[in-house]
Amino acid sequence: MRVIYSEAMNAPAQGYSPSAAKPAAVFAAWVESWPALQVRPPLPASVDDLCRAHERRYVEDVLALRRSNGFGTRNAAVATSLPYTSGALLTAAKWALISGAPVAAPVSGFHHAHWDDGGGFCTFNGLMVTALALRAAQPNLTVGILDYDFHYGDGTEDILEKVGRQGIVHITAGERWKDPGDAKGFMDAIPGHLEQLAGCGIVLYQAGADPHLDDPLGGFLTTGQLALRDWRVFDGLRQRGIPVAWDLAGGYQDPLSKVVAIHVNTMRAAVEAEGSIRS
Repeated sequence: MRVIYSEAMNAPAQGYSPSAAKPAAVFAAWVESWPALQVRPPLPASVDDLCRAHERRYVEDVLALRRSNGFGTRNAAVATSLPYTSGALLTAAKWALISGAPVAAPVSGFHHAHWDDGGGFCTFNGLMVTALALRAAQPNLTVGILDYDFHYGDGTEDILEKVGRQGIVHITAGERWKDPGDAKGFMDAIPGHLEQLAGCGIVLYQAGADPHLDDPLGGFLTTGQLALRDWRVFDGLRQRGIPVAWDLAGGYQDPLSKVVAIHVNTMRAAVEAEGSIRS
């Protein structure tokens, strides 16, 4: 399995959200279970990359600490890490396109970032930064965004309204699936979501941990259902010959080890699907 990682993707956790510091914890757990991971460092997203998805003044003000980030702070370490978090997913997507295989970027904090504002622990929308950078390089490429975080990808939708939807297919589960009674309906809907992505040249999969029943900001899937969700996505995309670059998203259980365990299960699903191990 292929992973994009470097220490530059990390910053101190900010308030209630662990996401700024989560890459290191998740990567360490992955390496413990899969010592032979293929690892490459991220290339940082440039200011121009970020400005395809965001207003330039917003980008420059956040990076210069003149404006708060999506955590509501003006932390210099967070600002320094931001080009690397978006850059990690972009680097993963480029590697996935070349290899035709899944590539993981253990970063989060994307889909609530709007065109000219952050919030919900999200500063820059790495999903849209990546999609727009890929399409700038390959205008005929169709990019799918499969957002399985618990929450609605309102920032992604806002940016799509600003820049246009041509060549980008966006599915955000948080638009509909919320309650424990929705679990079966959501699981049954996954094949239909994959069919909507069938014409894509690559899919960016946001494997949220916060749909877990015990998550204080989520709550409708069991551990087993989350693992099956991920395997269905990876196996379904593999069967369709669609490369996938995936990130983390969400997860607010305490201690952090509970969230890390969910992200380990996602990696396991990716490994098993790539090897066609699971029936």
